[in-house]
Amino acid sequence: MKEYIKIETLFNRDISGTKKLIEGSFRNPTVEFLKDNKWQWTEKVDGTNIRVHWDGHVVSFAGRTNNAQIPAPLINKLNEYFGGETNAQLFEQTFGEREVTIYGEGYGAKIQTGGDYVEDGKSVNFIMFDLMIGDNYQDRESVCRCAETFGVDVVPVVGEGTLEEAVAYVKSHPMSHLGRKIKEMEGVVCRPIIELNDRCHNRVIVKIKWEDFKHFV
Repeated sequence: MKEYIKIETLFNRDISGTKKLIEGSFRNPTVEFLKDNKWQWTEKVDGTNIRVHWDGHVVSFAGRTNNAQIPAPLINKLNEYFGGETNAQLFEQTFGEREVTIYGEGYGAKIQTGGDYVEDGKSVNFIMFDLMIGDNYQDRESVCRCAETFGVDVVPVVGEGTLEEAVAYVKSHPMSHLGRKIKEMEGVVCRPIIELNDRCHNRVIVKIKWEDFKHFV
């Protein structure tokens, strides 16, 4: 089961002492080249990374790493969505014996600040943000179809536009779109409208977090 890719911050950080981002100093030249193209922005959820893996026969769960501990209430929620014979049949019907990993975020009580996403402040949940079949990440449409099959939420698309527009959006400190308790958005994850890799075969994807940009407001 593959770990989810490390999503780079958009800009470089100052190494002279402040450690703040240097706005306009792009970390990845491919991202800089594509900055004025249309990107899709999805909400970044403050939780714990979860992997749901179908090896062609059996479903298993893991955190960001294989050694990461998943809270028991979240394991129960994952089993509700993906465990058991009925869900195994859904995996087989949808994907056959192909190897599949569903990536998402576990959030809720006692998981980062995720308790603010849920109305009662005590429950936990899972929200999907990516899907890998074999070695290939799938497009948004495929992610949504998979989420619908298993009855889980998908991180909301909060906008489309250039990276400059995405930065301006995050600087406005928008509220979460998850539709639960009032909570400010942690930030956004931006992907080109068309899935792309750079010259080193790394996926083109960046994160823009309010915490990094509040100093520029």
